[in-house]
Amino acid sequence: MSRSLGEFLRARRQLTSVDQAGLTHGGGRRRTPGLRREEIAMLAGLSTDYYTRLEQGREHNPSAQVLAGLAQAFQLGPDATDHLYRLAQPRARRQRGASPADQVNDQVDLRVLRFIEKLDDASVFVVNHRLDILAKNRVAAALLAGFEHTDNLIRLTFLNPAAREFWMDWEQEAAINVAHLRAVAGADHDDPNVRELVDELSRESEDFRRLWARHDVRLRGQGFVRVRRGEVGEITLWNETVRLESAPGLYIFVGEAEPGSPSGDTLAKLRALSASN
Repeated sequence: MSRSLGEFLRARRQLTSVDQAGLTHGGGRRRTPGLRREEIAMLAGLSTDYYTRLEQGREHNPSAQVLAGLAQAFQLGPDATDHLYRLAQPRARRQRGASPADQVNDQVDLRVLRFIEKLDDASVFVVNHRLDILAKNRVAAALLAGFEHTDNLIRLTFLNPAAREFWMDWEQEAAINVAHLRAVAGADHDDPNVRELVDELSRESEDFRRLWARHDVRLRGQGFVRVRRGEVGEITLWNETVRLESAPGLYIFVGEAEPGSPSGDTLAKLRALSASN
């Protein structure tokens, strides 16, 4: 686990700029991206030697105080901070509770299926921690109709060339999905299906390898998603993620167009077109 912790720390250090850390440039050209080890050590209140041992995987039991200092130095959000603690202390859990990947249930309750079908003016689908699409309502089915790899959201994102036309902000969407996968997969990746998915995407997609190497960790939350369907045009959806408390490891992704907006009209056209086919 110390190796995984070291990889995470190194990736975050290389992605943290001098400006983000509030440090002065100090003149001179930097040979490597991001911050130097001694700069992170200073920000975290550690010795450079100790931080170096952490990054090299030679230090196995960092204290809670050390981890808190590192989280502050890297300006980690709640999801990434939890990930840091799980990497360093795999048997421990912070007070937010167990990782969503600790329990996985891929069965979608019939009541959930009825619920998502009633939301006939929004795109709704249910995913598990691997982002396998387990169920979708009619609107979501219409949005994804004709695409390959609709069994898994992240495979659709990286292995289907048409995805770059579908998501108008493809790079942003890809980064969000990868960060979500890291967050829900947990620190140890014990699930063989997760390892298989990561291995497949790493073999097949250079873009996935690049984004996975960043070690971004963030559960998908709220935000606008812009998509394009050739038959009807562009649609802007407000996306919300709902965790199913009755089924740990499952999430509902809801995408809703603003009522009375051009996107709402376009989504209605797509829904009608799908119903007529």
